[in-house]
Amino acid sequence: MTKTNVDHMAVVFYGPPGSGKGTQAQLLAGKLHLFHFDTGDYLRKLLHNPKLNGDKTIQRERKLNESGKLNTPSWVLNVMIKQVTELAKLGQSVVFSGSPRNTYEAFGDEHHIGLLDFLVKKYGKKNVHIFFLQIPDETTIRRNTHRTICSVCKTPLLDIKHKSSSCPFCGGKVDHRIDDKTKIITQRLKEYHMRTEPVIAESIKRGYNVIKMDGSPAPYKVHEMITSYFNK
Repeated sequence: MTKTNVDHMAVVFYGPPGSGKGTQAQLLAGKLHLFHFDTGDYLRKLLHNPKLNGDKTIQRERKLNESGKLNTPSWVLNVMIKQVTELAKLGQSVVFSGSPRNTYEAFGDEHHIGLLDFLVKKYGKKNVHIFFLQIPDETTIRRNTHRTICSVCKTPLLDIKHKSSSCPFCGGKVDHRIDDKTKIITQRLKEYHMRTEPVIAESIKRGYNVIKMDGSPAPYKVHEMITSYFNK
């Protein structure tokens, strides 16, 4: 991967809940100086912004999010397109984790352009890289029901042996994700298989560069595999 490509590219990480896509996006962003747009984290902050409590759209989307269902595709797509437009204006490369989450968000319809096609428009198809992190369903449930996240640096902590109330990386307070309960995780996994996995198949069909990787190893090992791809 040449410096020119690194300075002008878009990366998307896909995988079921708990596959480490957010962690890998964050690590790659630090390695290659990309802007990490964590859609899930961004939407959670937006949905729980006290200043927006009176917004009926926010109320509707918050209810969907907390029940484990995916948010309304047209709303999510609008949020993402707006952010990418601003980043592209600045000439900033970007990495997404977990989005676009369905075929509408990815490819749009006759009235709206999808995010993947929009990324091609802004960065060029050869500079759009899609990583698919694969883990078994049982790993998703085990990892997510034991997952905590640092309230300061936002690092996900998947190690079930980590019992401390402070983050081992920055010392910040460790919190449980509010949506990480077995029933909700099972619902999110069902939604993923039904609505997100088809995006991978369609991306391959449309000639996008899709790289499949095992997301089961330790995060640093997965990161090494990803960086080796860019060093070819």
